[in-house]
Amino acid sequence: MATNKTFEQIAVGDTAEIVRECSSNDLLVFAHASGNRNPIHLPDTDWTGDGIVDKPVAPAMWVGGLASAVLGNILPGPGTVYKSQSFRFLGAAAVGDHLHVKVTATEKRPDNIVVFDLTVTRGDGFRLVEGVAEVAAPTETIEFDSSDIPALLVQRHRHFNRMIELAKTLPALPTAVVAPDDPNSLEGALMAAREGLIRPVLIGAKSRIEDAAKELSETIDTYELIDIEDEMEAAGRAVAMVHEGKVKAVMKGHLHTDHLLHHVVKRDGGLRTKRRISHVFVMDIPGRKTPVLISDAAINITPDLNTKVDITQNAIDAACSLGLETPRVGILSAIETVNPAIPSSLDAAVLSKMAERGQITGAVVDGPLAMDNAIDLQAARTKGITSLVAGRAEVLIVPNLESGNMLAKELTFIAHAEAAGLVIGAKVPVMLTSRADDGRSRLASCALALLYVHWKASGAPVGFLDRDVK
Repeated sequence: MATNKTFEQIAVGDTAEIVRECSSNDLLVFAHASGNRNPIHLPDTDWTGDGIVDKPVAPAMWVGGLASAVLGNILPGPGTVYKSQSFRFLGAAAVGDHLHVKVTATEKRPDNIVVFDLTVTRGDGFRLVEGVAEVAAPTETIEFDSSDIPALLVQRHRHFNRMIELAKTLPALPTAVVAPDDPNSLEGALMAAREGLIRPVLIGAKSRIEDAAKELSETIDTYELIDIEDEMEAAGRAVAMVHEGKVKAVMKGHLHTDHLLHHVVKRDGGLRTKRRISHVFVMDIPGRKTPVLISDAAINITPDLNTKVDITQNAIDAACSLGLETPRVGILSAIETVNPAIPSSLDAAVLSKMAERGQITGAVVDGPLAMDNAIDLQAARTKGITSLVAGRAEVLIVPNLESGNMLAKELTFIAHAEAAGLVIGAKVPVMLTSRADDGRSRLASCALALLYVHWKASGAPVGFLDRDVK
């Protein structure tokens, strides 16, 4: 509860202070609220035009405006009305700076007017802002519960941005791109090549690939192109190149998933290993502190328990490669209790026990959990579930392909998530995206594949993800 100080209660010399960390979301919200779209204040923007993302500078008025948080919430507090404000800006704030905002009452005037000196100081002691505010202080005590204010959700995809930046630090991955003969699939491969994530070998109908390049106003002369008209034959050639040591990953273009997987899973000459292959969606959901992984939503239609063991381990490996240290895995069912009439709840309980016994490694696994109490801490508390995973799940293992596919697409089209897709369990990762996915989704899938290959080879991620970063 915010409680004010009335004009009679305020004395000259009274002070109040807050500390606020400047975040990228602050800059985006200010840009929308103020209409100031100056690119020097926007995150993830190359405003100098040199091909490098520049570090944004916080708008001066956003920094100065932090004084209103002190005046309106603490001193005098609720009921305060601004009369005038002056600022002197001495320096600039940046994302990550801790800003100390202080107001001091210097004069009381007739008509309930109070004059305040204000300062905004960086954590290192450098003063960024000086100013003077005149306000009409309240004459009656007011209490206000600010938790009633609706929350804001900023539609940003910072997890994929981080993933792509980490992948850029690694050598490009030689990748067979199968049938990139439409603008979306070719654009994703070319974007990843420009970012240094993959070294593509384009396999498919040369005429259609060249037509797609023309539509994108791109040139593909610098890339190896193997002219194969038939999609199935092109997929077979990609798998053969893995065995020849010419590529270390396969990327799906504009062809049916079944055509590609036919060659991946075939017993003779395929890419099978001892582990069952499965698909992992990595979802970048605005507002979530970490990416959310979903498996299996694309390959195993109605997996049995043994298959779910491999699905779970594959998803854990993908999460570890992203830098999620000991990821939290929720095994989903319709309910959070074991019910013999619901087979998925039995499988979930067994998988959880197998993880306790070390048969599934690298993560904390719990189930069965329903979707609400897997992902929302308050829902878990309401139902009395005490668990390291409940309400905090970062990996979701779904009962079957139908539920996983619907969940991933609901997050994409309703929650505005971005999705990357990877097939794990084969000799090399297979970047498996929908034919309708855009270039950005394919770029993120390439970054995921590169980080996964590095993790498999080195046993460590490129960098660990901080779960506390907002």
